[in-house]
Amino acid sequence: MQRKILFIGFVLLMASTIQLKAQDAKQDSTYKKYFIGSTFLMLGNLIPNDPNPPEFIQLNVGYRITPKNIVFLELKRSRFAFPLGIPWGKSFDAPGENYPGYVRQNVIGLAYNRFWWKRLYTAVHAMNAFQKYYDESNKKIANGYTLFITYRLGYQVKPFKNRFFIEPSIGLTHWPIKTNTPQSFELKESKWPEYFGYEPGLHFGYNF
Repeated sequence: MQRKILFIGFVLLMASTIQLKAQDAKQDSTYKKYFIGSTFLMLGNLIPNDPNPPEFIQLNVGYRITPKNIVFLELKRSRFAFPLGIPWGKSFDAPGENYPGYVRQNVIGLAYNRFWWKRLYTAVHAMNAFQKYYDESNKKIANGYTLFITYRLGYQVKPFKNRFFIEPSIGLTHWPIKTNTPQSFELKESKWPEYFGYEPGLHFGYNF
């Protein structure tokens, strides 16, 4: 399921990069201070007959301190049934690698974007994930917490006179803090690294 969502994001990332042209915020008379947005990866919720639906939603609310320095709040909710450290390859989303159940999580995060050249930017996301672990009988067996840190390189495009924006990116996520994972879930995670690389992203938003 993860692979399907990320593939959709990669296709949209490439399409938006080819079709749209960026503008520099300093030269843009329509510069806006605030924005709300989300991610096109929510399209993964529309995949029919998915045995592990992500039930993924995301809302971003941001403020531009300056044209080059941006902070925003991330609110997310999702469901996943595979260890997040499985890298791209034959084991990604493969049968037998999934948990003996699944995880639901609510995430509150804070992100910082720094623009460098044109609309090229780097970003750091710190995300607090409050997790509930469920067994195969759909019974909750534990509550846990994970701190996710994501480092991202991206490019912003601004169609419709800066009223909207799209940000294709690539990221690396790791989780330095992870608590109260049930043993049966930890056994599945122990064979994989505590990070995931080459993670495509495709945020979008509305400026006001």
